[in-house]
Amino acid sequence: MKEIKNIIAEYHKIDFDKKKAALATVVKVRGSSYRSPGARMLITNDGRWIGSISGGCLEGDALRRAREVMQTGEPQVITYDTTADGDSLGIGLGCNGIIDVLIQAIREDDADNPIKRLESFVNYDNLSVIATVFRTHGTPGVAEQLWIDNNNDVHGDIRDNALRTQMSQDLLWVQENRKPEIKTYANGQLEVLFEIVEPCIDLLIFGAGFDARPVVDLAKVMGWEVTVTDECIAHIAPARFPLADQVKLCKREHVSEEIKIKPYSAAVLMSHNYEYDLQVLKRLLPTPVNYIGILGPKKRVDKMYESLEAEDFQLTPEDKHRIHSPIGLDIGAETPEEIALSIITEIQAKFTNRSGGFLKYRNAPIHHRDGKEDQVFKQVFINQVIEKKSSI
Repeated sequence: MKEIKNIIAEYHKIDFDKKKAALATVVKVRGSSYRSPGARMLITNDGRWIGSISGGCLEGDALRRAREVMQTGEPQVITYDTTADGDSLGIGLGCNGIIDVLIQAIREDDADNPIKRLESFVNYDNLSVIATVFRTHGTPGVAEQLWIDNNNDVHGDIRDNALRTQMSQDLLWVQENRKPEIKTYANGQLEVLFEIVEPCIDLLIFGAGFDARPVVDLAKVMGWEVTVTDECIAHIAPARFPLADQVKLCKREHVSEEIKIKPYSAAVLMSHNYEYDLQVLKRLLPTPVNYIGILGPKKRVDKMYESLEAEDFQLTPEDKHRIHSPIGLDIGAETPEEIALSIITEIQAKFTNRSGGFLKYRNAPIHHRDGKEDQVFKQVFINQVIEKKSSI
């Protein structure tokens, strides 16, 4: 979502009376690639771009192709073969993959402006799905889309009723099963990318001590939404956390009423106050928060478990799976900045279902592949607990 936010912000800076623009989107990957389907790059005709579709090897050619699209207004799908045999750019990339990139012109006043469509997803609390046509031999045309809004309603510019009905059903299936994929229609004449767009992680930090600031700063580098809360008024000063989206005074007993938990929320308890952290934990457990990290040694959280059991507060295996204490990945962290890095990387690993180990020891591809055509997709692993309703 950070990349989408950056693209939207840059789009609003463009003076379309003086410049033209295009959007490049990775729509299909077979084999290895630096980026997965859904990666985007906004390009202007003065040679500037933001976002990326590769590690830097495809952007130059995409800029040249984008200028053609800006002139004609007709979308194009460009296939880059970076395998040793293919090497479509002739520069020995060696990425060993085949990447299809959709390039479409951006018109500020166009009703089908894809940037404005992306902008509608920024404030969604939950994930959504976009279906984008990228290969066709008739109608609908390349770059036409259907998508699901925040209320699970389907919108788009697919006019064929039978096709729209079928694609709408597939949109809902992809959303429910959280499995992006490419589907074909019309006896294989039509290829459509079903892409899941996830909101950014919503980080809730309980405890506004000096060591919370590097956690805030790193989370904002990641593009996350960050709220810092404490019940000590001396700690809650916006000047202490200039990058935080919200700095909030909240008593422990009011957490349930005043702190909103979203489907993509992660909570970090780092007040250094045992009773405060315990009471906040009690109020977080009934909510759908997917990650709860507690700063401190293992014996501290064990004591919390004992206190909860003494109050007949039953912890389920799912509860203990959500709770991470000691918090963070094992990277030998000691300073506040190192600890912050450990915390942020653990949250990232949690939301992507990764262990956080060394990639050199991973006995599987870095990116998920479908096992059929060796296609790559960005996977969604958020726990199904997000579907629960909460009174918080």
